[in-house]
Amino acid sequence: MVSKSRERKMQDYIAKGKEIFIGLEDSKRTWVVCARSDKNIINVSSMAARYDALHGYLQNFVDCNIHIVYEAGFRGFNLYDALIADGYKCTVVPPHTVHQAKCARVKNDRIDAKLLAKNLEDGNCKACHVPDKQRRIDRQVARTLGSVIRDTTRTKNQIRKLFDCHGIETGITVHDWNDGHYKYLRELLVSLDPTLQLALEPYFEKLELFWKQQKKLKAELKSLSKKERYAKAFGIAVSLPGIGELTAIRLILELGEDFHRFTTGAQLASFVGLGGTEYSSGESIRKGEISKQGNALIRSWLIESAWIAKSRDPALQEFYCRIKHNSGNCKKAIVAVARKLITRLRSCIIQDVKYSFGVIE
Repeated sequence: MVSKSRERKMQDYIAKGKEIFIGLEDSKRTWVVCARSDKNIINVSSMAARYDALHGYLQNFVDCNIHIVYEAGFRGFNLYDALIADGYKCTVVPPHTVHQAKCARVKNDRIDAKLLAKNLEDGNCKACHVPDKQRRIDRQVARTLGSVIRDTTRTKNQIRKLFDCHGIETGITVHDWNDGHYKYLRELLVSLDPTLQLALEPYFEKLELFWKQQKKLKAELKSLSKKERYAKAFGIAVSLPGIGELTAIRLILELGEDFHRFTTGAQLASFVGLGGTEYSSGESIRKGEISKQGNALIRSWLIESAWIAKSRDPALQEFYCRIKHNSGNCKKAIVAVARKLITRLRSCIIQDVKYSFGVIE
């Protein structure tokens, strides 16, 4: 909470009705805020990381037009929801878009808060899209499924390596087991020393638990795909070659059911990290690989879908072969197919039409 003397100083300096730009640096226990107006810093304060403390601080700016900015972080968008509900203007920015001088060698919360406030006042903040609360809740189902799948793979590898560690040949070299592999390992476990059985049994129990969790989460995603707000976009997404029901609903939950916020296909490709990088100066031109910004899971889903799509759509097959021939690299070619797949998904959703397979004449 701001002291009475500091409150009076702010009120003496700030005329009613002025625009106030506040940068908030978020950490686990404390928030540091910097307030600017008319190109000047008028206050820098720290407070407990609680909304009531921030709300009390903002009440000191009487009849002012308040703009607040903070970086997206571990707390999600709940602070944004609270500020918007109380009538404040709030911007959330991705951390990597906050620029500072290359020569800067000192970094702390006060400096970061001042930088955020200055960028906001100068109009240099690149706001990130904030999904509504319900989609954030629905999206968490897909993200939890991804986490459980990774835990499942990790546990499978642990089981396989423990068998190898104790000199037990399983003949299984892949991490993606089928039911036959699991049944075989279960039978093999029974034949081991009782003490070793006891030591390995928890891994099998974890694996069975993860499979049950996957089944429940996939069922919930299937239910979400029939939800009215997602149904239309989901129906269009599954019409694209290579995109199955599970991938379709996860893409819709991550990117939204309305793609109009992406003004071009290139913008969407850049958002998911499939845009190219370049570092050129003068006559020196250097173009690199994809940027890999954004959610890595979205890229992995699109790459997997692209391998299937190129074998189903003649036009995509021809496109893949041409890129592969020109670049001499099948990985570059499949990334190009994935990029074309996501841009076509955007086009179909915006035009509200299902995908039409290409024909090679």
